[in-house]
Amino acid sequence: MRPPARPANRPAPHGEEGSTLLLTIFYGFLALVVVLIVVAATSLYLERKKLFTLADGAALAGAESFALDAVAIDSGELHAALTSPEIRAAATAYLAAAPHPNLENVVVTRADTVDGQSATVTLQAWWRPPVLTLFVPDGLPMDVTAVARSVFH
Repeated sequence: MRPPARPANRPAPHGEEGSTLLLTIFYGFLALVVVLIVVAATSLYLERKKLFTLADGAALAGAESFALDAVAIDSGELHAALTSPEIRAAATAYLAAAPHPNLENVVVTRADTVDGQSATVTLQAWWRPPVLTLFVPDGLPMDVTAVARSVFH
């Protein structure tokens, strides 16, 4: 024998009341967490791009830090001889002159040359999330490296 069907106007059993409110609260919290993570990831990406732009400019300044008497002709081509102290001084001077108001604790960690013709500059900065979160409350360190070379035509 089958149990009688519930009439359409009869209320739901007591155990199902309020379950929609709990689901709404859970999905609202989940949506808030996703939005905060996306905002933090976008901020990290943009700050890294700003730091890379700064490192690129510092590497270019380092690649052009040669003295005119260091330019030599080799096989009919002009070559400039770069030195690591000149590159470091040029990169540090560029970093002091270039505006970077949103980047925190920017330092030159590497400024040298491997082959005497290209300048390699590595910058480090500290990124902090725009909205304080539980996952990265103190922020993260960022490192970027740029290489530039002066070419004569």
